[in-house]
Amino acid sequence: MSAEKNIEDNTSKEVLSENSKTVQGDIYVQDVHKYFGVTRALNGVNFNANFGEIHAIVGGNGCGKSTLAKVLSGVLPVDKGKVSVIGQTPTSPVMARNLGIATVFQEVMIAEESSVVDNLFVGSDDFWYKNLTQREKVLKAQEIMEDLVGEYVDPYTQAFNLSLPIKAWVTIARAFLRDNTKVLILDESSAALDFDSTERLFKKMRELRDKGVAIFIVTHRIAELVRISDKATVMRDGKDVGVLEKKDLNEKNLIGLMTGREETGEKSTSAAMQTKTDKVVMRAENLVVWPDSKPVNFEVKKGEIVGITGLDGNGQDDFVKILAGVQESHGGTIEILDINEKFSKYNSLDDAKKNGISFVSGDRKKEGILPNLSIYENLVVPLYSKTSKAGFLGFINWMELNGIYDWEVERLNIKTGSSDNLIGSLSGGNQQKVMIARSFAQHPKVLILNDPARGIDISTKRDLYVHLRKYVEEGNTVVFLSSELEEFIGLCPKVIVFRNGTIFDIFEKDKINADTLLEGMFGQTAGVGETIISSKSNLSSSSIKNKDENNKKSEERKIVKVINFDEENISKNNNKIKIKTF
Repeated sequence: MSAEKNIEDNTSKEVLSENSKTVQGDIYVQDVHKYFGVTRALNGVNFNANFGEIHAIVGGNGCGKSTLAKVLSGVLPVDKGKVSVIGQTPTSPVMARNLGIATVFQEVMIAEESSVVDNLFVGSDDFWYKNLTQREKVLKAQEIMEDLVGEYVDPYTQAFNLSLPIKAWVTIARAFLRDNTKVLILDESSAALDFDSTERLFKKMRELRDKGVAIFIVTHRIAELVRISDKATVMRDGKDVGVLEKKDLNEKNLIGLMTGREETGEKSTSAAMQTKTDKVVMRAENLVVWPDSKPVNFEVKKGEIVGITGLDGNGQDDFVKILAGVQESHGGTIEILDINEKFSKYNSLDDAKKNGISFVSGDRKKEGILPNLSIYENLVVPLYSKTSKAGFLGFINWMELNGIYDWEVERLNIKTGSSDNLIGSLSGGNQQKVMIARSFAQHPKVLILNDPARGIDISTKRDLYVHLRKYVEEGNTVVFLSSELEEFIGLCPKVIVFRNGTIFDIFEKDKINADTLLEGMFGQTAGVGETIISSKSNLSSSSIKNKDENNKKSEERKIVKVINFDEENISKNNNKIKIKTF
């Protein structure tokens, strides 16, 4: 009997649509539909995968990727179609867990007031008894976090004290703690991780794949999925539009399927925006990011896009938060050029806003969205006071706000549904776009972006870069932090690399490429020392000399700098590969 004749609708006895396909595999969905009101999140999806492979699910924001992941993990029931995981249909997260399905969701789901160990083992105990003693849990938590993060993490630390990447590791570690995992679903799990952390995650994924586990990775990072995936299913508008095998996995084919049009596959050759003036609009003098870190001296010019990066935990995120007034420094001053063309000091979020500084966080759940408000309110709420009339009576000009809302939604291509829906009804990528639109709508003169492209698709990223270029052409300024090195190329004329809470090196013009930036992130000098000196950086000529001496020592010790993490080439070499850091 054919596969089609054996399929029953999960919720009704409807006949499969004409577009349904015969789907085979250890794990599959056939002709699956999922509706949220009038929104068709899944509109006849056919998908299959097998054990022992890493299968990417890719597509633009709002195409149904995360919904498909939730259907496979039993979180969402389907409205029509068939779901089969190991011969069964998971109808709840508990059933999915019992089947051996472990899911790491897009949002970092963590109990802020609970400890690391409690977050790791939440829900692991049965009603009547504990599977492990508290001591066993603490030891296991310490072991797995050190293995994944690459450094010691105190199991008793409360989650609200952790950085976003460490919180992401906690949610990922939950899945790796299980002994019965047969299917692992990772929904944008690397979005909050830097390059080094992502490599450790990929290593774990390969280990599980080689043990026969089926791994699904939902991601917007095309360069990552090309490297890690054995196969990729591309989705568009709630449907599957193509499956690419390993040999066909490249940026050209993926973008062509995602957008529905042919792509040349050529990298953008557009040059980064060069500043047209030497006029400084923001500066920091002897700024101390960490209590024990060296002071930072920093200047940014009018009409400039300055990139900020570094390996996770090296202070770059603290630095941009200090610039935005979100976080206090441990010493030094920050100044902004005010309307009177004079520098004025500021050290709070209110002062920063009054001086035309706007901040977009990559941690949209904690620092971005207002979950109890609608999409409309999330986008325009900072504009209420600016558009109100009649003095203290505060009559809001709704017509003006409606125009701003419509304009921002259209230019960032935000898929919203009804504007009255809660912000949580949107996909993670579209929530991020609402946050970006909210900042643009305030017309700031300095825009500080902390990993703003986390969770948004490549097409939207390109649109964002176009808007940022237009924004600086109008005489505004951008400070752009990102963990994705490719984002700086063709966008930023200058990129600053942080290490140990301070500026380590500065890269300009043709020095800005993935390899040289990575060298800087791992402690190797490859930037422009003379620019550092002229820009009043914390790196003196003596410190540059010390870095050169360290480089010579690294050559004498024959330390290998790993720039191209090609798994196959590394596996052929039995010698240990070390990365020298200073």
